[in-house]
Amino acid sequence: MEKCKVEIGDFAKIRKLGALTLSPSGKKAAFTVTTGSLSENKYLTDIWVYNEERQDPLFRLTAGEDGTAPVFEDEDHILFAADRKKRHEKDVTGTKTVYNRISLSGGEAEEVFVLPFSANRLTHVRDSLWLCGGCRNISLPDFSQMDEAETEKTKKALEEEKNYEVFDELPFWFNGKGVINKQRTGLFLCDIAENTQELLTALNFDLEGFCLNEAHTLLAYWGSDFETINLHKSSLFIRDLVQGTVREVALERRFEVEDAHFFGEELIFAGTTGEDYGTAESASLYRVLEDGNIAFITKPDISIGAVGSDIAGGGSTPYGKDGFYYVCTRGYHSDYEYIGADGKPEILLQEIGIISAASGTREQLFFIGMEKDHAQELYIKKDGGVRKLSNFNTEYFDTHETAHTAHFTFTDPDGTEIDGWMLYPADFDSEKKYPGILNVHGGPRSAYGEGFFHEMQYWAGCGYICFFCNPRGGSGKGDEFADIRGDRFGVYDYTDIMMFTDEVLKRVPQIDRERLGMTGGSYGGFMANWIIGHTDRFRAVASCRSISNYVSKCLTTDIGYYHNLSQMQADPWTSPEKMWAHSPLAYADKAVTPTLFIQSDEDYRCWMGDAVQMYQALLLHGVPARMCLFHGENHELSRSGKPKHRVRRIREITEWFDKYLK
Repeated sequence: MEKCKVEIGDFAKIRKLGALTLSPSGKKAAFTVTTGSLSENKYLTDIWVYNEERQDPLFRLTAGEDGTAPVFEDEDHILFAADRKKRHEKDVTGTKTVYNRISLSGGEAEEVFVLPFSANRLTHVRDSLWLCGGCRNISLPDFSQMDEAETEKTKKALEEEKNYEVFDELPFWFNGKGVINKQRTGLFLCDIAENTQELLTALNFDLEGFCLNEAHTLLAYWGSDFETINLHKSSLFIRDLVQGTVREVALERRFEVEDAHFFGEELIFAGTTGEDYGTAESASLYRVLEDGNIAFITKPDISIGAVGSDIAGGGSTPYGKDGFYYVCTRGYHSDYEYIGADGKPEILLQEIGIISAASGTREQLFFIGMEKDHAQELYIKKDGGVRKLSNFNTEYFDTHETAHTAHFTFTDPDGTEIDGWMLYPADFDSEKKYPGILNVHGGPRSAYGEGFFHEMQYWAGCGYICFFCNPRGGSGKGDEFADIRGDRFGVYDYTDIMMFTDEVLKRVPQIDRERLGMTGGSYGGFMANWIIGHTDRFRAVASCRSISNYVSKCLTTDIGYYHNLSQMQADPWTSPEKMWAHSPLAYADKAVTPTLFIQSDEDYRCWMGDAVQMYQALLLHGVPARMCLFHGENHELSRSGKPKHRVRRIREITEWFDKYLK
């Protein structure tokens, strides 16, 4: 049978898996499966379950295409959030969260309780008690204390103010969330039988995470407590759920807590100070002592999180109660690892190239993985072996001709080994010449691997040879490798990328060196803008969600006021010349490369002002430029933007490259 080429909208056909969670026994797994609908211009998500006790162990549980964040209530029932009857839609008082119960035996889901805030991470304590994070606007009045007449009067007053936004803190907006001024996530203890919600945290406290000990008698929670500026220095508390007492851990406003777990009644947390490597620093482990002080255990120097892809879901609820379980990137693979009280990392899973999410114990692990040049599936590791449990994407790969990813390494001027790849067209002919596209990942603290990357697979099907690498600044090789702050930014990484390009052209003579294109998003968009001001070897560039001016970016974006200042090791008042020297806009007058800008107007991570500045600068200097601005999209356009917008984005880039490279 003749196979089809990868098409521009095929990301919608490929199923993404995520939100993996296990039943109390650890024997059953629930997760979400998402597909895109181009006709409806949205994503459809349902909950699936694996239960080895059934004759058909893998089955779809919901059919409403709105299943999100499943939570096991017990071995036989799942709770999930969805307002199916549309009776609790958002109004001026805020968002409500409707939870439904559905049996693993089938049948219709039933609405069981409603929380008066946007809830997340629902966690069972005992009986009818549950913990969850609840987002609310602390500038709004408490409607629970008002009678009906006062409530309606207050709602009317708020409705008249809906076209105004007031900012009086940092951050005041956040990518993917919009305006977050005066919004805080509190920790709530909810009794779903009594329909009560007790706020356990202070008014200005913004919850970042929480955990329970195995007996569910102790609760640890952490977050930032601020009135004006969130400095990302955590407060950490331990609450005795039996006695009701609370004690604060002595962090002295030095640490940002990333995670914590109980070992019996002893708490161990992972945290960073940023004192050595800034905001991209990897976490160290600390033990909380009985007197509330802390003791250093170890620094494993690992990159938490998975290798990137534009068709992958993720997220899981750790099942193990005896330590830290996490997905991390080592080199260009994503493994699943464990750290116990002794602080020694132990690799539990590395048989599949990219682990996106995992949950379980050493004896039995469920995980979502992505094999080389393939999309996600559900797997299990049991009895010493790995077995694939699903075939959600098998038919697609059986019927489509996909490109092969070829890996190689080279050594940069400082003796650092850099991983790189070429993606050849499926019908590659060694006697032909091909245009090439260099792709640079975001971050910079992230990494490419060998999973399926739809946009590059599509370009390979269009007759391009794609090539990409993991330069210094990225994940997978520790803090020293990732540290390109200050004077290194745009220098070490640029050197690696250009050396990689030279190496590719040397290894693949079929690439026409006169027909090279380059693209990248976020940090990759910074590098796109940087490249056009430093070399003319690329004939066309597509700069996505880009960065051009660090002087303005650090004062406009959601994380700019702390992350960008840390990256630059400079600020606009004491060292503006340093920030400007590492801003691509400073070199726009040297650019000659035709450049396309792809931008979203709700991207608060890389605010559109940077793309607009670079676009205008190029036109003023006679360089061909084009900008496509997507309304209602944010920083995640290429991964989770509306399906029709994602198609238009790829079409814009492809037509730009076709115009100048073909």
